[in-house]
Amino acid sequence: MQKKQTRLAGIILAICCILAVIVFFQTRPDTTVGEKKITISVIHSDSSKSTFSYDTDAEYLGEALTEQGLAEGTDGPYGMFITTVDGETADESKEQWWCITKSGEMVNTGADQTPIQDQDIFELTLKEGY
Repeated sequence: MQKKQTRLAGIILAICCILAVIVFFQTRPDTTVGEKKITISVIHSDSSKSTFSYDTDAEYLGEALTEQGLAEGTDGPYGMFITTVDGETADESKEQWWCITKSGEMVNTGADQTPIQDQDIFELTLKEGY
């Protein structure tokens, strides 16, 4: 009896995993192929702000940031982990990190998974404290 319950639990878990993957692919934002104009504002640790406008064929933010030389990072489990933006490097000893927002709203994806559309406005803000 216990073997059947374990097998049933395994099947249910597998079905849940498959459904989660399907939901993810059905609900993720679409990318746009072709040239797009995007604006990126960088808010530095001293609260100064720099704004950049780019024309890009990139479909994801990480690609656009690196192709323009605006940001650098390291590869992590979710793609590029941004370490440097506009010449300013986050200081891990101060628990600094680069926060990505789109039109003022925090994004729930890493730079390499954040799709871009024409006329998107992104902000990269150096934050302190995890």
